[in-house]
Amino acid sequence: MSNTDQELARDLGFLEAYTIGLGTMIGAGIFVLPKIAAEQAGPASMVSFFVGGMVSLFAALSLSELATGMPKAGGSYYYVNRALGPFFGSIVGWGMWAGLTFASAFYMIGFGQYLLPGLGEYVGVLAGWGDLGITVAALAMAALLTAVNYYGVKETSALQNVIVLTLVGLVLAFLGLGAVTGPTITEFNPNGWPAVAATIGTVYVTFIGFEVIATSAEEIKNPSRNLPLAMIAAVVTPTLMYVGVMFVSTGTIDIPVLAGSDVPVALVAREIFQPLAGAVSWLPFVSVQPATAGSVGALAMIVGAVLATVSSANASILSAARVNFAMGRDKILVNWLNEVHDRFRTPYRAIAATGVITLLLIGIGVGVGTLAEVASFMYLVTYALVHVSVVVLRRANPDTYDPAFRIPAVLYPVVPVLGAAACVAVLVQMSVTFSPMTIGVASVAVVLPVTPTPVGAIGTVLVAFGIAWYYCYARARAPSQSLVGDALAPSSSPDTDTPDTYTVVVPVANPDTEHDLLRMAAASAHAHTDAHAEVIAVNVIEVPRQTSLSQDLAFEEERVERQQELLDAASAAAADLDVRLRTRAVASHDTGAAILDVIEDTAADHVLLGWGGTRRRDHVLGSTIDPVVGHASCDATLVRLGPAAAGDASDIMVLAGEGPHAPVAARRAAEFVAADETDASLTLLNVQPPADDDDDADASATERGAAVIDALAERAGIKYMTYDTEVVVSTDTEAAVIDAAADFDMVYAGATRSGPVSQAVFGSIPEAVGAGVDQTVVMARGPDNTPMSVRDAITRRFGG
Repeated sequence: MSNTDQELARDLGFLEAYTIGLGTMIGAGIFVLPKIAAEQAGPASMVSFFVGGMVSLFAALSLSELATGMPKAGGSYYYVNRALGPFFGSIVGWGMWAGLTFASAFYMIGFGQYLLPGLGEYVGVLAGWGDLGITVAALAMAALLTAVNYYGVKETSALQNVIVLTLVGLVLAFLGLGAVTGPTITEFNPNGWPAVAATIGTVYVTFIGFEVIATSAEEIKNPSRNLPLAMIAAVVTPTLMYVGVMFVSTGTIDIPVLAGSDVPVALVAREIFQPLAGAVSWLPFVSVQPATAGSVGALAMIVGAVLATVSSANASILSAARVNFAMGRDKILVNWLNEVHDRFRTPYRAIAATGVITLLLIGIGVGVGTLAEVASFMYLVTYALVHVSVVVLRRANPDTYDPAFRIPAVLYPVVPVLGAAACVAVLVQMSVTFSPMTIGVASVAVVLPVTPTPVGAIGTVLVAFGIAWYYCYARARAPSQSLVGDALAPSSSPDTDTPDTYTVVVPVANPDTEHDLLRMAAASAHAHTDAHAEVIAVNVIEVPRQTSLSQDLAFEEERVERQQELLDAASAAAADLDVRLRTRAVASHDTGAAILDVIEDTAADHVLLGWGGTRRRDHVLGSTIDPVVGHASCDATLVRLGPAAAGDASDIMVLAGEGPHAPVAARRAAEFVAADETDASLTLLNVQPPADDDDDADASATERGAAVIDALAERAGIKYMTYDTEVVVSTDTEAAVIDAAADFDMVYAGATRSGPVSQAVFGSIPEAVGAGVDQTVVMARGPDNTPMSVRDAITRRFGG
């Protein structure tokens, strides 16, 4: 199976991206929420919509920077996962998926309400179906939209464009006619500012649409331009529309009447369209009654509401599927979801899974209000972490992060800081009411200063589920990649004597193995004739933490002398090997950390360590070796020397595989052979399982093995050399490698695994070879690019 990441085709331009976001944001917010908002805050609900828009604008600015820096499918989930690691990635991934599926179900139930009770006033066959009919209509449309998204993005975008442009026309006509009729607001804020603040959380579901654009970032053409433009426009446009609709609605209809209507915008349209009859009465042969004009206006808005709910649900299903797909790609969800359809080029399994969850939420009868508020809650959690991610990525400044759009300097870090604070403030308001609650525990009554709300409880459960999922499933599978440590302690560019120096660090501790290790390090240095190569021999005196370093050096003369003898011997060996050498004598409380510091200080390209060949208690390879080979930012080579000296090795074998570090092992072996003066031979060996039970099984397996070897030589850049090839057909790879290794003097193997040292540094096969072969065994891996942990960052910044 190919290890190549599958990609989604870029089919969306600016208009498609803009309408995907706008379609969600002018959906139920325009057509349903005026009833609820007017009841809670009266005309002052305009302020609630405006503040919600500002909170979203802050998030849109942060998301625009992140999306142009990392235009990949998954949106906020992808950015948080990359910046803060899979722990927060699991929370946000599950939160976004839940939020979008809850929102999709909310829109679909709204669709059923508008289609049947709303249009039922005009179309008799749609009247009288009741709640069951609404549910069936919602289920049917949800299934249809899932199928449309399953089929392909282009078809989805074409549908979105038609619906959104129609909606924009209807809303602009509503606002224009409403302004002409002269809305009159008597009491602006009848319920006080606390009610206005509470309404922000209620209406925030209308502002999650621009996130849909970011979740489709991998499919947008020219993302550096189209992403920020589409997201900012998708926030500003509907925010102005929301404020205008609330102004017209609360200024045209009395608040109690507006709050009591299931189709509030249609009720307002009936009023403001009636004057249209008089406006056209002067035309010949035209006679329109005010009631008729009002009915036409109301019908137009009801049709618009039906289209709006379809548009919103369509965009949400598409976006939720992309989050699902991205989580599967990052191994936070099962990799089974990480499949793109051969024909339609869509993540069809993720779309299907999203559709099933949406249908389930509709079918079990979750309330419309609950669906909307849970969606809002999960997205506020997401946006708070998005703002944090911008700050982390700015400070960590990884090589892969180079956004085409950056938050302007005058607004940074004001935007992410205020944005995160605003999200948290709205979350608190949604989660509790500021009234005491008494809890009885046995005979003791505990009075809490606040009372949790149902939406706060549901949101907390969903966040807790994301945390539990991380620890129970994703932690062992998803690569750890948090940049928080790098953000807490940003690394400065290392100082080097010459920018073109190729440096090999060799920790020396045993005079019996020192010369052989330096010989192998010199071979690596000599291979880089285009650079100024050098070897750095380092010896560390480890001091107990209870003893100061200077105190130990003052009283441990024997250890200091032995250290100097080792380094003097290293200098003599370097002269024989004709390689430039520097020595480092270090005293430290932690040998592994001291070696890593030398690697960082010298900007080393390669570290080569000796290994005794046995596992240690609580460590995979040894207390010193584990942190070095696990965290060194350069190539790492581990050598377990055999009974014969390295200089006597004449037959060299490389275990040829398809792993990412196999080329590193092949290069190390080639370097040693090229530097050897005894015409050592090089053999690339590959083990293949039998293909089938037919007569050509071995031949087929041999051909596969030869292809793997040829590809490895190409990747390693050693095709210029003379080398032999050998393919062994066996069902037991480890046993076959160990048997074959008996015919060679030295065996090289590349790491087959990446991840925490506690799981294993190199992988089962290389370590099995190291344990089962008497000859010299060399295990190699490329640079470790795992970002710094928070603990390491705190240690670096505050540890002196």
